[in-house]
Amino acid sequence: MCGINGILHLQSQKKVDERLLTKMRDSLEHRGPDDKGLFIENNLGLGHRRLSILDVSEAGHQPFLSENSRYVMVYNGEIYNFKDFYPELKNNGFDIRTSSDTEVLLKLFELCGTKMLHRLNGMFAFVIWDKKERKLTAVRDRMGVKPLYYSFYKETFYFASEQKALFTAGVPLKMAQDGLEEYIFNRFVAGENTLYENVKKVLPGHILTIHESGKITHEKWWDLKTEIQNQLKIQNPVEWFRETFDDSIKLRMVSDVPVGVLLSGGLDSSSILASLNQQNFKDIQTFNIGFKEKEHNESHLAKMMSDKFGYDFHTMQLEDNNLFDKLINSTYFQDEPIMHLSEPHILALATLAKPSVKVLLSGEGADELMGGYVRYKALKYPSLLNSIGTIGHMDYFTTKPRYEKLARYSQIKNPDDLVIYNGCNIYPNDIAKTYGITNTPKNEYRKQILEDAKFLYPNNLRRQALYFDQHTYLCSLLDRNDRCTMGASIECREPFLDQRLIIGLGSLDDKWLFTGKKWKFILKSAMATRLPEEILKFKKVGLSVPWGDYLIKSPGFVEELESFSKSDLFQMPYFENINVKKLVQNLRKGDTKTIPYIMPMFMMHIWLKTYVNKF
Repeated sequence: MCGINGILHLQSQKKVDERLLTKMRDSLEHRGPDDKGLFIENNLGLGHRRLSILDVSEAGHQPFLSENSRYVMVYNGEIYNFKDFYPELKNNGFDIRTSSDTEVLLKLFELCGTKMLHRLNGMFAFVIWDKKERKLTAVRDRMGVKPLYYSFYKETFYFASEQKALFTAGVPLKMAQDGLEEYIFNRFVAGENTLYENVKKVLPGHILTIHESGKITHEKWWDLKTEIQNQLKIQNPVEWFRETFDDSIKLRMVSDVPVGVLLSGGLDSSSILASLNQQNFKDIQTFNIGFKEKEHNESHLAKMMSDKFGYDFHTMQLEDNNLFDKLINSTYFQDEPIMHLSEPHILALATLAKPSVKVLLSGEGADELMGGYVRYKALKYPSLLNSIGTIGHMDYFTTKPRYEKLARYSQIKNPDDLVIYNGCNIYPNDIAKTYGITNTPKNEYRKQILEDAKFLYPNNLRRQALYFDQHTYLCSLLDRNDRCTMGASIECREPFLDQRLIIGLGSLDDKWLFTGKKWKFILKSAMATRLPEEILKFKKVGLSVPWGDYLIKSPGFVEELESFSKSDLFQMPYFENINVKKLVQNLRKGDTKTIPYIMPMFMMHIWLKTYVNKF
């Protein structure tokens, strides 16, 4: 697990400035404190910061050169099945000189080019320079677990694992209007665009090729829609799921350093722990965040599971000044205003885990694959939503937060928009009413994903929402996990995101997902003999955080809320119609309905104040 960066001056005799390349690289030091390297050849420069996980010796040093010196690679990620390729490589005349997946990845590229990508089980973002053909090949894994950003600026191509390295290199930090709109309406920017002008992402499952001449090509090497269509019928889904899930866990335990588990106490992370126990993995450390507010706390369940399997349990609470400090830090690592609102807590957990482990397993992805969010239930009966829309003003819907949100959601009449805005906390009508902003985002990428979802699952809004979230909302969660764990120099692995599970679950009938009161039927069925009833039937809490209380009661936040009410943010053209003082006043009076409106603005205020000024 690492941080990568590079510079390619296009159509130019200009040489790469070593000091600038080094500055870029070292802005990513948190991603790789164990080693660092540079490769410079005239107009091309590559940088690497290493977090040693497999083959912790110097043999895994990067940038990594092929034996014939034609190729140079920088790589971030893990190929879990790398040893499977040893016989093939040896039969083709390659010597294996290290025990790292880096060497295997580059030699597979030498042997097969990008055709080998389909055979990899892992998470990865890598860039390879071909000295002979004078081109860079940039590749990102299927689901976008590992990040890769790039920018063309002043006849130069820059790339890096995090946006801050691009800004460090001199790419201007300027907000994009489209990105701003998406942040307000959809909570994050989906697809290849970002919040910033002239900064893009390599899309998950894509290859970006940049020739020295300036020619650029984009190629999609993995398409989930096609994979689901080609999936053979699974004969015994529960048995298939259990066996595949166990194998995914086993693969993700490939490591030369200690591995732990982010354990919330919920179904997903408990299933990971149960699988580890079933496969006789010993000396596992578990890490949990607790809350003094009972309705947000699952720590007792996490401790029960750890004790049950004989694993060491670690927990913590994050409050007051410590929470505020972690909010500032996580904003820096995220490079954008935080939007899930759990970023400080995951960063704190990763920091807690750092002295004990270098790798953490996470349950991310289970909800988007198997229907784990309550918000999907609203899509079961669209006609019922219409009815709620007409009676949503009644006390029953206005006094309970969850029903109040449902009443606002029910104002959306277009089925496509029901899917597009399903993951939001506030909706277009709310934004028009409270912010005075009426121009909805173009959302071209989201619309294309929705068309694929409709093709796969016609007239099935729930399944469309799952597929849609797998390409949008889940990507934002993976970005969060990557930045928050790598901010503490820890690698995060997601066993639910093995491609066999993603494709297989996408091909199953609805009943395997949506049966029962709380859905995720196939996971509960597969884990029925491994998990206690308390876990299987416990009401989902997730990592929900009582931000309303923090803002009006916690010392650091009370002071910052006052600063927020006078923020320069509200002098900007896009936000000038927002009556922030009224929102803050209502929150202080105890109106919790204002929280979804305040939080995105508050986090943007923090970002403007603490991040933007650095660049």
